[in-house]
Amino acid sequence: MKEIIEYLKARYLNEKAQGMVEYALIVAFIVGVAAVVFASNGSFSEAVNAGFNKVKEKVDAIG
Repeated sequence: MKEIIEYLKARYLNEKAQGMVEYALIVAFIVGVAAVVFASNGSFSEAVNAGFNKVKEKVDAIG
């Protein structure tokens, strides 16, 4: 019985760590793609600022 519990603990704990690594890689990929897209339109800071301004305008229009 103890062997089964140890096996299940090792299996599920290992998969959780794998899921976290996959999630981190996906987030890093999205950030990299966004940086390339924003940088191609001019400077990165200007693109980020423009994006925040667009969101602010939409929120102000709603409320």
